[in-house]
Amino acid sequence: MEKITFYEDCNFQGRSYEGSSECPDLSSYFCRCNSIRVESGNWILYEHPNYRGHQYYLSRGEYPNFQQWMGYNDSIRSCRISPQHQGSFRMKIYEKEDFRGQMMEFTEDSPNVYDKFRYHEIHSSHVLDGSWMFYELPNYRGRQYYLRPGEHRRYTDWAAMNPKIGSFRRL
Repeated sequence: MEKITFYEDCNFQGRSYEGSSECPDLSSYFCRCNSIRVESGNWILYEHPNYRGHQYYLSRGEYPNFQQWMGYNDSIRSCRISPQHQGSFRMKIYEKEDFRGQMMEFTEDSPNVYDKFRYHEIHSSHVLDGSWMFYELPNYRGRQYYLRPGEHRRYTDWAAMNPKIGSFRRL
């Protein structure tokens, strides 16, 4: 059973809300989120309701302030459980939208996309197996974008503002 607890204040203080399933709108449970304790499961948190805005991937552990999960602010308004994937991972990335241009297939994490793909931008992606997290900067830093299996014809399909992806990893 997955379990996460959100706290309004830093260091696990203030009003709290305990969750065990995905929730499209957490607004009625707390005003702000400054610390989180993940008891079990892996979670994707979103800045806005209905799984929109900045995304954050959290695994089991304690996050005493929003900087600990690379948060841009204290706003968490929706969450979902990241499914546990036991099989192989496979993803194709493309230089241009609609699966055009140079393509490369990946089955492993990439701390620096440019080292292997030779492009600074990924305009489309086809996730064949597993779930992946794209990061705006190399070494798994910056804004995060959660990709489920399926076709992502444009970078806006994974909620990015631009196509620059510096790294990605398997979830």
